[in-house]
Amino acid sequence: MKKFLFYTLALVTLSVVGCRKIEEDGQIIYVNTGGGTTTGQTITLSGRITQDTVLREGNTYILKGLVYIANNAKMTVQPGVTIKGSFQGADVAALIIARGSKIIADGTVDKPIVFTSNSPTPRSGDWGGLVICGKASVNTTFTATYANNPTAVVGQGVYQVEGGVDNSYADGLAGGGTTPDNADSSGVLRYVRIEYAGYAYQPDKEINSLTLAGVGSKTLIDYVQVTYAKDDAFEWFGGTVNAKHLIAYKTQDDDFDTDNGFSGNVQFGLIIRDSLVADISRSESFESDNNSSGSTASPKTSAVFSNITSIGPRATLNNIGNSLYLAGAQIRRNSALSIYNSVFLGWPTGILIDAGTGTPTDKNIDDSTLHIRYTTIAGCATAVNYTASSSAPTGSTATSINAWFTNPYFGNTIITNVSDAKLIQPFNYSVPDPTPFGGSSGYQPIIAQGNFTNAKVANSFFKVVTFRGAIAPAGEDQTWWKGWTKFTNE
Repeated sequence: MKKFLFYTLALVTLSVVGCRKIEEDGQIIYVNTGGGTTTGQTITLSGRITQDTVLREGNTYILKGLVYIANNAKMTVQPGVTIKGSFQGADVAALIIARGSKIIADGTVDKPIVFTSNSPTPRSGDWGGLVICGKASVNTTFTATYANNPTAVVGQGVYQVEGGVDNSYADGLAGGGTTPDNADSSGVLRYVRIEYAGYAYQPDKEINSLTLAGVGSKTLIDYVQVTYAKDDAFEWFGGTVNAKHLIAYKTQDDDFDTDNGFSGNVQFGLIIRDSLVADISRSESFESDNNSSGSTASPKTSAVFSNITSIGPRATLNNIGNSLYLAGAQIRRNSALSIYNSVFLGWPTGILIDAGTGTPTDKNIDDSTLHIRYTTIAGCATAVNYTASSSAPTGSTATSINAWFTNPYFGNTIITNVSDAKLIQPFNYSVPDPTPFGGSSGYQPIIAQGNFTNAKVANSFFKVVTFRGAIAPAGEDQTWWKGWTKFTNE
């Protein structure tokens, strides 16, 4: 009788504020379903949410454990909403958008949507992160049976998302199998901040701040900042999703990690590292693999990034910082990643082509599927380096890879000192300003050095600009990273 009375009172109370009680998997889940207008509530989200849900501005939402948006449901997050993740014992919080479901988190410059820690003294790794699973192509195979979803799409073209987020409903699977939908939509992330996330479920099996697994090209990703990521800031496992205006600030591991056949496009990305913070697995701004074994599995990882500013740990050549930093970009394991119109500053090594495991990565240079063009490396102890394959040597050397990078046809430049790149305050961690100095007098290594003539970047997604890096010296592309962002932990 007492149990019945508690549930009845809870339901009555929640109906007044536009919430609904849903029973799933033996749990009581409280969600705002958009039926009321009362705000100022603190609402806990837990378990599986299987119907359309609205998170309203003025309320505070707490994620308890792994929360799933499933069964083709849509979660709409209004501008200005804050969602907090808790970490109680082994009960790490994360939000997982299952295949077929959507998140519509469409904030504004003045009212960004914030995913953050529920701790009064937040720090890196306080909660898991945001995981979005789509139906686009991946180059992995995963087969299992699911008690609560016996018809789940499994097998070839399916990926089980790392980090221990899968469940008995197959809500942690991504990819469309043998009939992928590369134009799939998982919704919208725009003007969104993700703070203090990242959880190591097992070594090399972590929840990243933002995981995009098999996400399709009709998903909109624009103006997303990740700060204080415990593991990777952004990681793509396959998929075809495009993105613009991404920021990674003080990540511990990798900023942009691309795997398992990711083939989307990304433009305007700002990376700012902390010289003291790196990961035992070695830290880079880019880490790119075709897959973990470096095989020829298709689709091949072939994403194209343009206009990235990657600020590493070394403000000068004499600075060292954390010894676990490796490179601005490590392209390995048969990846065919391409980078255009970008700037790498202050890394131990600027670009590392790692032939490494499986099919040697430098074969993708030979067949012109891996491009690095119109890119500036400044203040790196070693601008470009090469690790040969021990099992299938190609004859490439560090010298030949340097000759490839510096071939005038590709328009790349190497500058000795960070200061010569002429950015305003790239290493001011409290108030960073990676804007290039304006003006036309003297040598400008970034201004008027952009190029979009190659077919990889000559498409409707990429905005044709005249500068290298993420930020223009003037005009509408100068201030896109201001107003909705946060660069302190206060």
